[in-house]
Amino acid sequence: MGERLTKLDWLKHGLRTLAGNGPGALKVGPMVAKLNVSRGSLYWHIPDIEDFRSELLQHWQETSTNQIIDALDARPNDPELLRDLLNEAFARQPRVDRAVRSWAAHDDDVARLVAAVDERRIARVSQLLVDAGVDTTRAAHRALFLYWAFLGQAAVADQRHRSLAKDALNDIAHLFGGPD
Repeated sequence: MGERLTKLDWLKHGLRTLAGNGPGALKVGPMVAKLNVSRGSLYWHIPDIEDFRSELLQHWQETSTNQIIDALDARPNDPELLRDLLNEAFARQPRVDRAVRSWAAHDDDVARLVAAVDERRIARVSQLLVDAGVDTTRAAHRALFLYWAFLGQAAVADQRHRSLAKDALNDIAHLFGGPD
């Protein structure tokens, strides 16, 4: 690479590395070799590998949860929010989420972050359902079930069963988002 890498470049590379090779591959030597840059390229932005891993997880949380919830919050009273969220969520590539969850199985700090992300995602879906007229208890149950489906999608090995057509997701959004 002839150009200077930004911190964002490093974080994106870290997520690709994590998704492709797991948390054990988040080492300075192999990552700089892959990018054909010096170690100083990373250390210009981040003091050490532990800070890099921490910032990588924060970046994952920001891009996979916070930004999506902020975009929903920017559209108050929009009756299509649940439908749009389902379409976006189920269209995403689950490799990074799967890799972070795998990492969490062996690291308590990562597990705590993943649990907080799960809680925030489920709570926001539940609130979308309440806003659509579903009572609070049923909304919580439906949100949890939808989240389980989202997480389970990544575990389906047969590619034919890893996605649904947009109209099928819209039908599911209508089924779950309608009042009781």
